Amino acid sequence: MDKVFRLTAITLLLALAALSCRQQKQKEIIPETTFSTYEADSAKAKAGDAKREIFYGLLTPVEITQIFDRLDTSYDTDMLNPENKADDYLSASKAALNLGIYGVDLSYLKMFDMNGEMIRYLRAVKKLSRRLSIPPEYLTGPMEKIESNMADSDSVLNIVNKAYKRIENHLEKDGRESTAGLIVLGGWIEALYISTDLLLDVENPDAEVVQRIAEQKYTLNTLLSFLKNYYDDPVVVYYTKKLKFLKKYFDKFDIYFKKNDLVIDRDKQVLKASGSDMTITTETLRDIKDYAKDMREETVGL
Repeated sequence: MDKVFRLTAITLLLALAALSCRQQKQKEIIPETTFSTYEADSAKAKAGDAKREIFYGLLTPVEITQIFDRLDTSYDTDMLNPENKADDYLSASKAALNLGIYGVDLSYLKMFDMNGEMIRYLRAVKKLSRRLSIPPEYLTGPMEKIESNMADSDSVLNIVNKAYKRIENHLEKDGRESTAGLIVLGGWIEALYISTDLLLDVENPDAEVVQRIAEQKYTLNTLLSFLKNYYDDPVVVYYTKKLKFLKKYFDKFDIYFKKNDLVIDRDKQVLKASGSDMTITTETLRDIKDYAKDMREETVGL
């Protein structure tokens, strides 16, 4: 799957460089800009603040939660998908989608060191993996390591992330790439839902939060390009149609980078910039938020 992701991402770079990631001319002011994360003090910006990485490739559910990185994320576990629902996801597609959702929920719980809840969610992940005929040792060993390393957040998330990569690689070798794609899709939907429903205040949006949400247009493009390879799966077709509808909202705005600020790292599949200017409106943010919530409710539903 890594090879497929890389090829897809490289193909998208051409369109990305020509369209969404247009670098604005030096000192050029874009009238349509509604949000900006560039430093107001240009002298400070020139001093060389570290560039932030913007991922445009497909990530594991744990990696997807980098959307929350350095944001003032609040604690609200009520919005997570209850782990006891894992028993009710009987179809392979529902198991795959919610395996991705639980991966994001696990990372969210670890942010607040909710270790007891995390163990319960790991058991839910194990149940869904078993439903997808994933070898039990892919998670039994990691769970034992996690229980003995709970105090080390980085170690725990690294262990979980490696477990998800093993699961995806197993599905790929087993000829079930579409199932692996649904896991990624479920994680992406959950991260978008949490960021829009919990972090986004549409009436008074924070520019950093808006930027994290706006940047998802890159991953959405990559996700759509990947999923089109598996139209023989009716579930993939169904969710692709929903993603295409969501894409209409993301296509309503552009993201601009100042001249010489944007760096494209093809090896890591990231864009690097110290900030961005966006033309997204609060109306579009509200549309994305509402649609993300609807998609998520349907995905976790029975």
